[in-house]
Amino acid sequence: MNYGIKLKELRERIGLNFVEMGNILNISDSLYSRYEKEKQSIPLKHLNTLCNYFNVSIDYIFDFTNTKQYNNSKNEIDLILSGERLKMFRKSQKYTQEKLAILLNVARTIISKYEKGEFIIATHSLYTICKNYNISADYLLGKIDNPQILNK
Repeated sequence: MNYGIKLKELRERIGLNFVEMGNILNISDSLYSRYEKEKQSIPLKHLNTLCNYFNVSIDYIFDFTNTKQYNNSKNEIDLILSGERLKMFRKSQKYTQEKLAILLNVARTIISKYEKGEFIIATHSLYTICKNYNISADYLLGKIDNPQILNK
């Protein structure tokens, strides 16, 4: 993934340091540093918090689009809607939960929990699906209502 570059660019643009970024997320500055340097995967809830803070889309942070923010974007991730959209996507590809689990290198039960809205999708899994199938992360997460086809 390459979200670290965008996070660094946004942080530096407004003159924040790692301590201040950690304070925004209520985490240590060293943990934030590992997120930005992509030495540790950033949890989606933290990524969403930063997107809201910087007023940018997740698609922008993932470098899927040059559009910084979509019209009528919601701040919160809708777990139930996200699960429904993931299931719709999976079925449109004629994938079983098992096949999608293999693609994402996770257990089938994790896919089931994503689809039921019990778990928020992991950042890496979200990135993989969106990147490979040109689907908007913001749409898949229920942050926007209109599907976006990504082709930067």
